[in-house]
Amino acid sequence: MTMDAELAGRRALVTGGARGIGGAIAAALAGAGARVAIGARSADQVQQMADQIAETGAETLALELDVSKADSVARSVDAVQKAWGGVDILVNNAGVLGPIGLTESVDAEAWLETIQINLGGCFLCTHACLPSMTAQGQGRIINLSGGGAVSPRPRFSAYGASKAAIVRFTETLAAEVADTGIQVNAIAPGAVNTHMTQVTAEAGDPAGEEAAAALRQLQEGGADVGRPAQLALFLASSRSDGITGRLFHAVWDDWEQVQAEEIRETELYTVRRRKPELQKSEPPPADEASS
Repeated sequence: MTMDAELAGRRALVTGGARGIGGAIAAALAGAGARVAIGARSADQVQQMADQIAETGAETLALELDVSKADSVARSVDAVQKAWGGVDILVNNAGVLGPIGLTESVDAEAWLETIQINLGGCFLCTHACLPSMTAQGQGRIINLSGGGAVSPRPRFSAYGASKAAIVRFTETLAAEVADTGIQVNAIAPGAVNTHMTQVTAEAGDPAGEEAAAALRQLQEGGADVGRPAQLALFLASSRSDGITGRLFHAVWDDWEQVQAEEIRETELYTVRRRKPELQKSEPPPADEASS
């Protein structure tokens, strides 16, 4: 396979990259010329995905990575550093759905563990990669948001809260590193059929109406996984130069046409409290049940 040179020489780390959206993102980055390190908890699945992408001619690295544990993150980032000299693109995709059900009835430990994996993992990987990105004066951090980030998601409170926090972390970090050459953005992938969709469909009563919605989504095919993968590629490439601190919906937003100078001084593609005088305006599309 002849690779596009758009990301030639770039070094990427994709967490949760062994399957689903993460796997599609890893393949898209590799297809554009990047060297891609793939991290996930399942060593066998990670190696399988790395081997599959390597067959296209890309350079890959398989990492057994638990993003909720600082020592595991440190080992993985160090492995990329030793292999390729650093990380230019970090995709924080790893996450879990967490406990399903009313907040008063879900397991408290499982709820907190979801926050540790989804939000904590995003922080730990970012924290580990930032020093080298700052030193080299450039970097791209892409965080995966999802269902519940910008609208309520009853019975999925841990997942929704963690994904909303990831968006605010994205905006805050982008402001912190604005003068370093590092860009930080978030992706809402849309209603892609993933393992989480299957879990939701099989949850039954604890998931409420979302169980039936997830089952319909599985039957109808869901959104194209290529859309979030191509959005990640856009945000990793020079086509998004100057765009930072934003949340883009892979399906609903016309992100291919976004120009940095047109949104820089606006609140477009951000999460903000709606002002009373705007309450009668048309609301944006709600997050899909199984993003």
